[in-house]
This record gives sequence, C-alpha cells and structure tokens, in this order.
Amino acid sequence: MKFGLFNLMGYRDNPKGVAGVVDDTRSMVSLAEAIGFDVAWFAEHHFTNYSVSVSPLMVAAHMAGHTSRIKLGAAVVVLPLYDPMRVAQEIALLDQLSGGRAVLGVGTGYQAYEFERYGQDVALKTEVFLEYWEVLSQVLSTGSVEFQGKHVSVPHTPITLGTRNGGMPPLYCTSSAPDVLAVLAPWSPTPFMTAGWRGTKMLLQMVDHMRESCTQAGLNAAKIPVALQQYVHVTDSPSEALDAAERARYVGRMVAALRSPDLVLQGSMVQAPPLVNEPPLETFRDNLIIGPAEYVAERIAEEIRAVDPIHYNAFFQFGDMPIERARRSLERFGSEVLPMLEKEFGSLEGIGVR
Repeated sequence: MKFGLFNLMGYRDNPKGVAGVVDDTRSMVSLAEAIGFDVAWFAEHHFTNYSVSVSPLMVAAHMAGHTSRIKLGAAVVVLPLYDPMRVAQEIALLDQLSGGRAVLGVGTGYQAYEFERYGQDVALKTEVFLEYWEVLSQVLSTGSVEFQGKHVSVPHTPITLGTRNGGMPPLYCTSSAPDVLAVLAPWSPTPFMTAGWRGTKMLLQMVDHMRESCTQAGLNAAKIPVALQQYVHVTDSPSEALDAAERARYVGRMVAALRSPDLVLQGSMVQAPPLVNEPPLETFRDNLIIGPAEYVAERIAEEIRAVDPIHYNAFFQFGDMPIERARRSLERFGSEVLPMLEKEFGSLEGIGVR
C-alpha cells in the first residue's frame, strides 16, 4: 500500500490569496515527497473558490519542477469537459516533463454549474465520457487514433507525443458506473473511494457498492484494487481538532451547494448554507480522522483491515487550513503515524496486492 497527498487547493481565508494557496500546495507536496509519499494528487474544479486547481495537469507539471521523486496525478481529469485529443497529448506531455512520473485519474464529473459553463449537459456525462475515453485510450495506448461517435469524431491521426514508457500511465477512476468500469478494465484501473465528511462508515459502504458495480460489469470484484481517500489531521489539541472539523464542514457545505441548482455566489465565492439535517460539529470531527497520532493510526488501521486498499490518499490541508497547522499534521503523520502502521502491519508493500 502506498500513501498519497490530495490537494483540492480550495480558497477561503488564505492571507496571501490565491497565490498563497499555490504556495501552500507547493510546500505540502515537497514535504510529502520528503516523508516518502508515493503520489501527489491535484483536483479539478472550475470558476469558484471551491478549488483553484482548474487544470490538474498544469499544476502537476509545475510541481514536477519542484520535486524529483514523488509521482504526480490528476484526481481527476473530468473528461467530458475536455477535447479528448488535446487532453490525451497533455497527459503524455506531463509524463515526459516529469520524467515518467505521471499518474492518471479520470472521472465523469458531477457539478452542473461547471458543465453548463462549458456548454455540456451533466445528464450526458457518462455517455460523453465513454466516447472521449475511446479517443484518449487510443492515443495513449497505440500512438494513433480513429473514431466516429455521436459526441466526437476523429479522422485517422498518428500521434508523435507519447508517454516515457509508452502506453497508459497508472490509471485510477472515481466513477462506480458499471459501464465505465467495464470500458476501463483493460488498463486495470484502481477505483478511488471518498466519502467526504461522512467518514469511515459511509466509505466502507461505498467500497461495497463499487464492488457490486464491478460484478455487474462482469469483472472479478475480489481482484479489483481499491484506493481510499480520507480527511486526516494529527493534533493533540481539542480546540484545533474542532477547527479542523469546521474546515471539513465548510468543504462539505460547498460540495452540497455546488450540487444544488440554487447555487448562491458572492462574486466567485460559494455561499454555502448549512447542510440539510446538518449534525453538530463534533460529528464531523468523529467521522473524520482527526486527533492524536495514536488515534489516527488506529483509525487508518481499521480501514486497512476492512478494505485492504492498495493506495491511501490523505487530505491534510482542507478548508484552506493555515499552512503551519497542515504541515505540522503532515510532519507528525510521517514521524509518528507511519511507524505505528508499520509496526502493526509490518511492511506496507504487501497490503492491497491482488
């Protein structure tokens, strides 16, 4: 099992503005590399302060110049919002620029607000994804493409630019739709599971649902690797734990608002009301992995025992958390939590291998 660092790059109250969000992300990625994390992931969202990472491939390419070992991934490329010919070449270019460190996450997207402003219909997201994937996969897997579809048509085109080693980079996906899982199957994708603020219980339910979808797609669910994503904050301070929970709640409120047709903005800033039947702040804290190092290690160990994931993606700087706190949490994760997990499981290399 490998660890990843998830970077949403949300903007809330960073004293340096958007530039500060970028600086903080660079700082966190460099620290994650020093600790030994395997992948730094960058989200994709558009237009609002929910995320300033409008192009995970651009951010990853930038981070390639500030790192030397850590892999760099898109989590995820929202494929229906792209020209598939262009994005396929950009993925290959990232891999070349980073010395073969590109990792590819793909998804169908979910925010109607984004789709509308790109002239796309979110209701058609899966249908469009499947056609665009056919184009993208031909480019990256064969070096040429020819396709005639409802949403995209491409004449026979040989492609000069490919990845360092040829073929598709390591592939992850966020969709659990059976038809998506089936079409991605030849590249052995790793499904990403995240339950946001709802925590471990919902996360395990999502894993079960994904495995059911794999079975519906005609795949052997027992052979499918799994990647988990969780909010993590290591702290001994009860007040800091509640502040981290509030920042996670802020992100959760924005996710709900961006799913709603009644999105309210002040400028480009999402004005997110409380969630429907929103629980108390302590529930957010308890659902997520927030607390002292021993507690964090045991919570992660519980999820490892339940799921046997091949990848564990940790979200440390959520809600535009002050960089000093986020770095301190990540540092303690490396110096205290990881040794506890290694003591519990021995080498982590064998976890999740199928």
